[in-house]
Amino acid sequence: MINYILTISLIFLIAPFLLGLTKSIKMFLLFKKPISPFQPYADFVKLIHKELVYAKESSQISRIAVFMILSPIIVVVFLMPPVFHGSFYISFIDAFTITGLLSLSTFFLMLLGLDSANAFGGIGSSREAFISALVEPAMILTVFSISLIGQSIGISKAVLNLNDYFDINHAASFVLAAISFFIILIAENGRIPIDNPETHLELTMVHEAMVLESTGADLALIEMASALKFAIFATLFVSLFLPFGVNLCWCLAVTVFILKLILVSVAVALVEVNTAKLRLFKVPNLLGIAIIFGFLSLFIYYVVGE
Repeated sequence: MINYILTISLIFLIAPFLLGLTKSIKMFLLFKKPISPFQPYADFVKLIHKELVYAKESSQISRIAVFMILSPIIVVVFLMPPVFHGSFYISFIDAFTITGLLSLSTFFLMLLGLDSANAFGGIGSSREAFISALVEPAMILTVFSISLIGQSIGISKAVLNLNDYFDINHAASFVLAAISFFIILIAENGRIPIDNPETHLELTMVHEAMVLESTGADLALIEMASALKFAIFATLFVSLFLPFGVNLCWCLAVTVFILKLILVSVAVALVEVNTAKLRLFKVPNLLGIAIIFGFLSLFIYYVVGE
């Protein structure tokens, strides 16, 4: 149990660093002076000490939505697969549970955007609903497919099985699921080419539009939720699709786990630097690829046989 708590604490601690590292790498590749990867920690402390201001038209939803956004994400963190053998994990968690909890968080984020009666908030919530409707089926198909390859519907157990033995006959299904999940990772975290987390232009912003009226500690908690969400998807990706290192001793396993998370941050930064933001009505084309790849992964698994 102590190992389990330490693993969960590690995800909480490293989450802001991953986003800071992604931004730092992007700035370096764009020949700008990079910020420190630890800048999100300083931003969090600064926001905590700022005054809370609410729009005159807002209701009690704006007061409680922040906690409802963060709560499901915290629950998902406690459901993450083990980093090393022997660590405690919750075995019955499947794709539907994780997708449902993350969707609940997104629902309250959309409510927050609508509650302030701000036009930008409404636009952002509408766009987020549009994107989420395409991401969720792809997420369920992909995680369900990789769980079957891992011989267990429970994600944690599937990770351990994949680390112990991987059937090469399912390599095609595995690769398709990995591509699909990486697209989902980018979409769910509002990264380029789906969204640009660093802009406040009304024609392009999605996530930033919904939190435009948030200030102080509320904004700090929303940013923490965003960082944790990125860490969750990065953890799921490295656990399911890079399932090596779990059998090492705990210190080496944790080191390998951190290096794999950093690798995901680097990959996301490279994608953002080398692609342009898509127009909103072209987003379904990209997310459609994720759905098709997730379906093909599942289909090929059954065609090849268990």
